[in-house]
Amino acid sequence: MAKTQTPHTCTACGASHTKWSGRCDACGEWNCIVEDTGLSKGPASTTSLGAARGARMVLSDLSSTEAPPPRSQSGLAELDRVLGGGLVPASAILVGGDPGIGKSTLLLQAAAAFAHKGLKTIYVSGEEASAQVRMRAARLGLKDAPVKLAAETNLRDILTTIEAEAPDLVIIDSIQTMWLDTVGSAPGSVSQVRAAAHELTSFAKRKGVSVVLVGHVTKDGQIAGPRVVEHMVDTVLYFEGERGHQFRILRAVKNRFGPADEIGVFEMTGGGLAEVLNPSALFLSERGKPSPGSAVFAGIEGTRPVLVELQALVAPSPHSQARRAVVGWDGARLAMILAVLESRCGIPFAGLDVYLNVAGGLKISEPAADLAVAAALLSAREDAALPADTVVFGEISLSGALRPAPQTENRLKEARKLGFTAAILPEGGKLGEKTGLSLTRAGDLTGFVGDIFGAG
Repeated sequence: MAKTQTPHTCTACGASHTKWSGRCDACGEWNCIVEDTGLSKGPASTTSLGAARGARMVLSDLSSTEAPPPRSQSGLAELDRVLGGGLVPASAILVGGDPGIGKSTLLLQAAAAFAHKGLKTIYVSGEEASAQVRMRAARLGLKDAPVKLAAETNLRDILTTIEAEAPDLVIIDSIQTMWLDTVGSAPGSVSQVRAAAHELTSFAKRKGVSVVLVGHVTKDGQIAGPRVVEHMVDTVLYFEGERGHQFRILRAVKNRFGPADEIGVFEMTGGGLAEVLNPSALFLSERGKPSPGSAVFAGIEGTRPVLVELQALVAPSPHSQARRAVVGWDGARLAMILAVLESRCGIPFAGLDVYLNVAGGLKISEPAADLAVAAALLSAREDAALPADTVVFGEISLSGALRPAPQTENRLKEARKLGFTAAILPEGGKLGEKTGLSLTRAGDLTGFVGDIFGAG
């Protein structure tokens, strides 16, 4: 009889392997492949599907009208915005972020806010004792909040307690510490994380309880464990920020009940996380006099226009290979912009170190930042400052053509609200009304370089 092979899974990327090896071929990590014992076997697993008889499914027409699920608002406007307008009953939410970024602080504040709104809330910590959570609550001024605490990692005991208490909201901190006694592997393994997430998500749908799961992240910034966990839950939120900045960004990368890529901005203070209702003003608050290498980008994050400063530095390289360093933007896209500037506009960057930074710790991913990046790079290279009252946005193609960005009107309205008087943007794009700004339109990158910097 052939020997049954036990599947193995990489804890770093979730790739499947037929046997154990020291290095994962998919992601290159070492000592990350563990035996996958799968989900627990219940009584139904001993009976074939053909012989088993279950209840019939409930079928409905696609055209049937059903009231949208009610939402509970916490009173934290930034959190409610990212959730799509509030917390939906029976929803499963996964929150990830770097260690020490403030995930537990944010969720403790959210638990207190929802509890004050009348939701019965339970906070379960698998990493800290209840006394430690109480100390944090006292420091945040939340010790009188009607939130129930528990320090437990046994998932069977947690689900039994939740079923008896019948709360409206449960926060699990964190999913990597949960332990299911029917799965024969250590807490934090792929099998345990997948099984625990499955049990908690199923429980949330079955009992109408909203569940928030905290997830650890890998060194690449992705939530640790199998990617199937992100498919199980309804909403995936990332809590971002730089240790050297006080700003924190809560970003929705998946949301079945609202728009994805929505962001909420918080400021880390001595009393916890404070909401930032006007992030553009805060991101530009430390901007001084106009200097070479600085450009203001009018971006869109979700449904919200956000203005942020892009900073570039171009200097002769002392090494044979020039360095490219990026913080807050895609390094591959920076290489593309440099290549287009050199091939289409004849502006070389060979032998020059290039550094690019997004001020305030915000991470930008939309292509409309291309033109602002090019403006900052040219400003730094030519040692010529852009006007302080000007915003820049637009997408650059490989041919050097400029493409208009979506939601142009919202970008310009936000710029005007913050006191900007001019904007540089691509040709095209319809504007429904007068913007009140002086607009400079460029058809291609060569024209932009010639008009703004007198070269090309």
